[in-house]
Amino acid sequence: MSGLIDFFSGISTQERSLILILGLVFLITAETLAPQINMNYKKIRHGGINIFFTLVTLLINLTGAIFIIEAINFCQNNNFGLLNNITLPTWLRIILGLAILDLVGAWFIHWLQHSVRWMWKFHLIHHTDPNVDATTGLRHHPGENIFRLLFTILAVLVSGASFGLVMMYQTVSVFFAHLTHANIKIPLGIDRYLSYVLVTPFFHKVHHHYTQPHTDSNYGNIFSIWDHIFGTAKSFYNLNNLVYGVDTHMDPKEHSKLSNLLLIPFQSYRQPEDSNKGQAK
Repeated sequence: MSGLIDFFSGISTQERSLILILGLVFLITAETLAPQINMNYKKIRHGGINIFFTLVTLLINLTGAIFIIEAINFCQNNNFGLLNNITLPTWLRIILGLAILDLVGAWFIHWLQHSVRWMWKFHLIHHTDPNVDATTGLRHHPGENIFRLLFTILAVLVSGASFGLVMMYQTVSVFFAHLTHANIKIPLGIDRYLSYVLVTPFFHKVHHHYTQPHTDSNYGNIFSIWDHIFGTAKSFYNLNNLVYGVDTHMDPKEHSKLSNLLLIPFQSYRQPEDSNKGQAK
């Protein structure tokens, strides 16, 4: 297991990017050949919008890496953070580190963005996608990327994770972002079994149903255990009844126009419709 940490400690930006690009290409190919839901949409135009946001996400993350590395160095030089103050076997140290990074750097900020109105206005760009697929994974407004960056730094300070562990987390996190949004056919039994611990495509798709309370559930990124622990997990539903998007922005001119997507956080807040309407069953 220590070899795994060593690998990610020495991984270059180019190597990590190649891994993530190949993973995305694989998922896009898989959902094209074996889609779970047949969606009639212009995949190239749809993918173009989401890839734009993905590239913006990558640029912000590359810049933010400077601050993440400073946080890592601070923890290592000052024995700061949980992992620097307890003794554990390497395998358990990796699992605990990934779990803390996922809880603080992903689940908590995700829940917060659904709970704080002005933060939600940035996050809802992700939810406006009417055709959820592998490219939806990093469809995030630049403002939201900054929120997530700040909470990743907080997660590093809380965990005291090493550079290799943080690189492992970020690589796995991005892959899961694409995997859990991918429109790929997976046996329901396998998906259901895995979803007690890990976020799976079925588990996450409930989160993208267009009305509350489904929108406000299943916040997990890598580990679904946080949703089970905090009572935010919702059971599986008939995917044929799922409607992607968010009820306040169902007009194609709003959810499929790049200029409007960038401006949504600065527009007036819109109250969600009756949470009892349109529930997936």
